[in-house]
Amino acid sequence: MTKKTILIAGGAGYIGSHMNLAAHERGYSTVVYDNLVYGHKNAVQWGDFVLGDIADAGQLHLAFRHFQPDAVMHFAACTYVGESVTDPEKYYLNNVATTLNILRVMREVGCRNFIFSSTCATYGVPRQFLIDEEYPQTPVNPYGKSKLMVENVLADYATAFDLRHVNLRYFNAAGADTQARIGEDHNPETHLIPLVLDATAGRRPHVSIFGTDYDTPDGTCIRDYIHVDDLAEAHLLALEYLFDGGESESFNLGNGQGYSVKEVIDCARKVSGQEIAVVESQRRAGDPPVLVGNAEKAARVLGWRPAMPRLEDIVGTAWTWHKKRFCEKI
Repeated sequence: MTKKTILIAGGAGYIGSHMNLAAHERGYSTVVYDNLVYGHKNAVQWGDFVLGDIADAGQLHLAFRHFQPDAVMHFAACTYVGESVTDPEKYYLNNVATTLNILRVMREVGCRNFIFSSTCATYGVPRQFLIDEEYPQTPVNPYGKSKLMVENVLADYATAFDLRHVNLRYFNAAGADTQARIGEDHNPETHLIPLVLDATAGRRPHVSIFGTDYDTPDGTCIRDYIHVDDLAEAHLLALEYLFDGGESESFNLGNGQGYSVKEVIDCARKVSGQEIAVVESQRRAGDPPVLVGNAEKAARVLGWRPAMPRLEDIVGTAWTWHKKRFCEKI
């Protein structure tokens, strides 16, 4: 039987590169399509690579005609919430307009299966502890709004063009490949765990805690962390769901439990055996006290449950990668 081919837009980035690895190990042929603005060529160690921009519909068309993918996974997006507020045009152009290019080319070549990397930011600032897929989507920043716009586009395309899709709404992606072949490497870095590990390794003088007076057990924000390999597995299950004839759907991807900022820092101390300097600062505007996802729908429909839900395992894989990538002497 001929192996199915997946085109992974943004497959040189953090989550996309782990997806490429997981798909390769599952026996799929993969094509990473990335402009390397945020991604890293050395993270593309499996499958084919096309240096290209999804803003270029002509180049996309050539790649689709050459590789004839059976499905597309779309990770190519700008993801910095603060930047989206100061430069919304960049987010609506890159996250929405360029996605229309992909969808148009898919229609032209007859590719009908689409997995979309969405976000819990589409829910805005929640008023309840566990968020399921029926919770109202009221994003409060252009990043979240741009992702919701694409979800709405996909719903319309499913009706008009029979383009079948799955929206996967992540909570906080974290961790690294368990063999430390690839991992998290953003510039600038804004995610808590790598920032904490940078302070652990001496790459930055301290880690900042923004707000210690929230209505949580230790006063700091609580977030739901999901291992990046578990995210990749969810994408593969969603893909198989579509290949098996599943209807277009949306799923939360999270652990269903949360950890505070202080708990993450304490875990990094335990895993690394290093001390970590902390500076307590004022709250940041728009940070909800608690953001935790209910992923029971993904468990019920896709058969997905996180294999690495423990914070120690998530931070441990990130620390192993961090040492290899940045500070092997530790």
